[in-house]
Amino acid sequence: MKVIFLEDVKGKGKRGQVKNVPDGYAQNFLIKNGKAKEASAAAMSQLKGQQRAEEKHEAEILTEAKTLKTELEADKTVVEIKAKSGEDGRLFGSIPSKQIATALEKQFQIKIDKRKIELHEPIKTMGYTNVPVKLHPEVTATIRVHVSEQ
Repeated sequence: MKVIFLEDVKGKGKRGQVKNVPDGYAQNFLIKNGKAKEASAAAMSQLKGQQRAEEKHEAEILTEAKTLKTELEADKTVVEIKAKSGEDGRLFGSIPSKQIATALEKQFQIKIDKRKIELHEPIKTMGYTNVPVKLHPEVTATIRVHVSEQ
């Protein structure tokens, strides 16, 4: 029996996939528990419509990420952070990704989740630092962070 998976079933199929499975398994487990539905002509056309809508939505998200990248990488977009430091230019504390995200939101009104900022270790020195930001699996922007003396 051909079924369309409505959710991921371990070892059998992923959501939106069409597969042949044994009749008893399909009727007694998959369809009964709402994990799949029979692959009729109407269900197949509905699935194709959903896939087109998802592709359109993904394309919108990608273009949004690309425009945000151009905005972040503009010459005048430099995140200014003030911190206490010693005589040799090393900071007393460190600047984590959360502090960069809040400073970016305050200065430029651009809200970015701190988990998207790919800072491998917190900034511990003064001066300019290039920080990569993963906006989308295909789009990575680089923001400039300037740490100055408080």
